Amino acid sequence: MNKPVVVTEETLAAPVIAADVDAAAKPAVTSGPVYLVLGGISFSHFLNDTMQSLIPSVYPILKENYSLSFAQIGLITLAFQITASLLQPVVGSVTDRKPQPFSLAIGMGFTFVGLLMLSGAHNFAMLVLSASMIGLGSAIFHPESSRIARMASGGRYGFAQSVFQVGGNLGSAIGPLLAALIVVPFGQPSIAWFSSIAFVAIVVLWRIGSWYKPRIMTRGKAAMKRPAGAQSGSRVALAIGILIMLVFSKYIYLSSLTSYYTFYLMHKFAVTTQTSQLLLFVFLGAVAAGVYFGGPLGDRFGRRYVIWFSILGALPFTLLLPYVNLEWTVILSVIIGLIISSAMPAIIVYAQELVPHRFGMISGLFFGFAFGAGGLGAAMLGVVADAKGIDFVYMVCAFLPAIGLLAMFLPKMPKPAA
Repeated sequence: MNKPVVVTEETLAAPVIAADVDAAAKPAVTSGPVYLVLGGISFSHFLNDTMQSLIPSVYPILKENYSLSFAQIGLITLAFQITASLLQPVVGSVTDRKPQPFSLAIGMGFTFVGLLMLSGAHNFAMLVLSASMIGLGSAIFHPESSRIARMASGGRYGFAQSVFQVGGNLGSAIGPLLAALIVVPFGQPSIAWFSSIAFVAIVVLWRIGSWYKPRIMTRGKAAMKRPAGAQSGSRVALAIGILIMLVFSKYIYLSSLTSYYTFYLMHKFAVTTQTSQLLLFVFLGAVAAGVYFGGPLGDRFGRRYVIWFSILGALPFTLLLPYVNLEWTVILSVIIGLIISSAMPAIIVYAQELVPHRFGMISGLFFGFAFGAGGLGAAMLGVVADAKGIDFVYMVCAFLPAIGLLAMFLPKMPKPAA
């Protein structure tokens, strides 16, 4: 009698040949990463975050055109990131039970509409609604695309998560550059030109959905149970709580740079709007580089150590940042970006290993909380900037990486296989 075939999410990365019936009866074997799929999902993440990064990149223009306060700018960021954060765990939980291979393309459609609305918005309410539509597209995109990256990893989960995330970070870095070259000279209506990027992303994601569809395993109640050998519920809850606090500290600090760095540079060093956006691009490029290295280092040395270093290790540099000249501000921002951004791939894969039966929900929870923390941070920091000045914001935020000390309480996980 043949033994029953056990199918896991990891084995789904192996190619499926519909005509070979005998091969389907054999246990699937995990090969190397499916680079074409990883490249496609990373490229889609690049396009998605390029469009999303236009929102903070055009803040100086919107502030001038509509006489917005820092608090209103923070509320626009909050509308985008809260929309994304609240829905992502819900989307991830739903797709854990019933994956939706073409939901990524549909979600990108919301981003497409949001960009068109943003290009024609003429009041604060329309700006908030446009940001919310783009946030909705993000909420649909991230949980399922993270699952696809894991499926295509060939067992190199940290590497795959880094490839996926680095696409998004590169998009976030190039957004301000495109805003400086296109939106600043041609004005708010030129944002509509970026809807063509959303169309390209829809096409790519539809093709990825076609690859994903035959690899979907129907999940019943048994698939949602905790597997044998998993960490106890209390240890998992403690670890998830610590990881959430670390993400909180990381994204509140990053929000101080992504949302207000341009204003800080213009206020303190009297640089032009375009120069400030180019320097924001330099910082975001460092963030993208740090993301790329974080996952493979976690595969090699253990994710707990990467998490520890990537957040706490930025502390000396964040403490120095408010007190240096322009040249050292740029240098320190690059160092901070490289160190602090390496945490996220390690955090996501570490959390997935803690709760290996809920990949979508975990991905949605952490990506969603990251957006929510960033949005909440932007709103709070906007109020502080209005009341105390933009310099005070960076003096206070400099201490946030100290929360990285909580990493000492994370439970040790088995060292990843080479």
